[in-house]
Amino acid sequence: MNGSNRLAGLKARPKDTTVEEVRRVDEVGEARGFLDRTPRKKPGRKPSPRTHQLHPKVFPKVGEAIAAEAERLGITQGQLIEQMCEKWEDL
Repeated sequence: MNGSNRLAGLKARPKDTTVEEVRRVDEVGEARGFLDRTPRKKPGRKPSPRTHQLHPKVFPKVGEAIAAEAERLGITQGQLIEQMCEKWEDL
């Protein structure tokens, strides 16, 4: 290419978007093997409301204590930290 824009002379034309025209175009496309490409629902499970990542750097003794207490209570470390934060806010 020599750098010229060969498409410069093209003009945009509005498309016919009536319900009948869209249906007709869909039928013609399907008859020729084109498939519907409308976005599908994302597969998989719904995202958790707990989406904030937290990566605190703590001394090993503190990390082990948090892990042990969460294990003892049968909850995750994140849930334990949430409970600790609630208690702290109550003070």
